[in-house]
Amino acid sequence: MDKADKKARNLRLTLADAASHERLWSLRFSRPHLVFAVVSFIVVLLVLVYSLIAFTPIRTFIPGYPNAQSRRQAVQNAQRIDSLQTRILQWELYTENLRRVVAGEDPIRLDTLMLGRKGSRAVSDARYLAIRDSLLRADVVQEEQFGLSSAPRRNLPIEALTFFTPVRGVVSKGFDRTLHPWLDITAPVGSVVMAVLDGTVVYTDWNQDSGYTLILQHGTDLLSIYKNNQKLLHKTGDAVKAGTPVGMLASSTSLTKGDHLHFELWYKGAPLNPVQYIKF
Repeated sequence: MDKADKKARNLRLTLADAASHERLWSLRFSRPHLVFAVVSFIVVLLVLVYSLIAFTPIRTFIPGYPNAQSRRQAVQNAQRIDSLQTRILQWELYTENLRRVVAGEDPIRLDTLMLGRKGSRAVSDARYLAIRDSLLRADVVQEEQFGLSSAPRRNLPIEALTFFTPVRGVVSKGFDRTLHPWLDITAPVGSVVMAVLDGTVVYTDWNQDSGYTLILQHGTDLLSIYKNNQKLLHKTGDAVKAGTPVGMLASSTSLTKGDHLHFELWYKGAPLNPVQYIKF
């Protein structure tokens, strides 16, 4: 028999009775069919193992895979770290202002701080931001008291605007157009409250029930409202940039439960659900 005949010959797998040698089952196949069957079995096995790991709770048994408890702990740790960074920044500002007062210099204003900077760089950045903020205010005063210049502006639809998150925290009570047309955002006391868009301060007030309140006007039809502040960093008529500090969060008041920011968003006289436009 030559090599071509050997390659073309078929193989047979037989199941027989050991005592009577009676053939119970038989399967005839060639070598290419055997290789194809083995490869197909391996592929199916790999797909099955992947599916079990990817789409079933079995993946939680893999060492190092984060489960729900570890993810929750990671979120809590991130909130604690953010709170500690805010405290450190406040103490650095207090120390620098104390040094300036002793030296007879002007103190640094809180609204000149850039959120997210760490360590001693925050104080040096504050000096630069104080100069830039003063120049911006001078330009605004020269134009108009409320920052409305004669230059043409782009009136973009609200869906095309990029909103900043007003405070780093967790939404503790959602929006309801009838009963609760605002969001409650839980965050540590002293957290920096930021403007969601470029705008102008059109209203500031304080009362015992909701602390300090600040209202920003963005264009002609959009308003954002920030309540439960212990301190405001701007006064009526000031122009602010998106993402810059406008206040500092206060502790709970007589009408609130827990430390949180009361945030409202209004468009053309109607309340909006901020969750549809802002990522919290």
